[in-house]
Amino acid sequence: MIIPPAHRTESVKEYYFSVKNKEIAKLNAERASRGESAVINLGIGSPNGIPPRPAIDKLIEVAQMPGVHAYQSYTGTPELRGAFAAWYKRYYGVTLDPATEIQPLMGSKEGILIASLTFLNPGDKVLIPDPGYPTYTSSAELVGAEIVRYDLVAGNGWLPDFDALEAMDLSGVKMMWTNYPNMPTGARATRELYRRLVEFGRKHKILIINDNPYSFILTDEHLSILAEEGARECCLEMNSLSKAHNMAGWRIGMIAGEAPYIRELLKVKSQMDSGMFRPLQMAAVEALAAGEDWFSELNAEYRRRRSVVQKIFDLLGASYNPDSTGLFVWGKCPSPEAMDALCGPCEIPEKTPGERISDKFLYGCGVFITPGFIFGRNGRGYIRASLCATVPTLEEALSRIKNLLGK
Repeated sequence: MIIPPAHRTESVKEYYFSVKNKEIAKLNAERASRGESAVINLGIGSPNGIPPRPAIDKLIEVAQMPGVHAYQSYTGTPELRGAFAAWYKRYYGVTLDPATEIQPLMGSKEGILIASLTFLNPGDKVLIPDPGYPTYTSSAELVGAEIVRYDLVAGNGWLPDFDALEAMDLSGVKMMWTNYPNMPTGARATRELYRRLVEFGRKHKILIINDNPYSFILTDEHLSILAEEGARECCLEMNSLSKAHNMAGWRIGMIAGEAPYIRELLKVKSQMDSGMFRPLQMAAVEALAAGEDWFSELNAEYRRRRSVVQKIFDLLGASYNPDSTGLFVWGKCPSPEAMDALCGPCEIPEKTPGERISDKFLYGCGVFITPGFIFGRNGRGYIRASLCATVPTLEEALSRIKNLLGK
């Protein structure tokens, strides 16, 4: 390069799964040369199912119409905003004004950076869960905010410890990220949790942003923080079609809240893109109309998959919540003695237990399981496996691990 990059890039590294997927691609080439099957990747939560059929049909239909391939409105079509509002009313019991309280996004990941750019100045403090989605941290770092981590631990059900939060120095804290149902732990959302978050945000004048894409996966109770009294004053919520509608690659999400917040977000978003492809928006309208039967069938399949992943964790001696929500199983690594028996003596003391397990099975039998350290300090002793593979594929992963372990 003939110029140095911006200083802000010094604060972040390439996304873990971007790096790991390149490593796995290299391994797959090596495995193919030896006549071996590809790595079974149980890393990222990218649903492999088909979206609702009406959404696919609508995409094809609208894409063939004249006039739909131009730039679109920065605020999304009225039809899409109306469909999001109807979805929130139907499933969450939340009334939103589609004209002023909903901003469509090209996925929640975009929304995290836009919200950080909109509300955080350099030096402002932001509360980030540990463990938590790495993008909360990298977005804060890119805008020059100061990260204040709050602990989520198994002993408290992976929920915020409000006594510990109250005991922290909250001066300068402007924003707080929450994510329930939780990733990576699978902890469930509750009305009591949301009530306490709203109280905390109002008391300390902190903007709470709840990231809520897992509220239909392995749970029959669909909750939104915006349903709580007083939430409009201090809360925003992001949601998407990625997980519950098998549409991760379509990049369709939203952020909802009081109109003044949405107006500020639009100032930033309108500088970054020129609107979502109209056929995608119209397809999303159809997807959002999916009924309970869609989610029942989806979750029946995820329960079958979760059962096989739990067998893998049983084989590894990793303990887990058998009734977790979301697209992953989150497991605690076995004791140090059991780790040595499972993985052999550790030659690199800096390696976390999760890394040892991950490397053992990636290189030993071509099964990738995510080490928990990537989600924060409190994830160091954990592993996470995705449910985004078919039952036969998961059974093959189980078989490979059994063979490697001689079981």
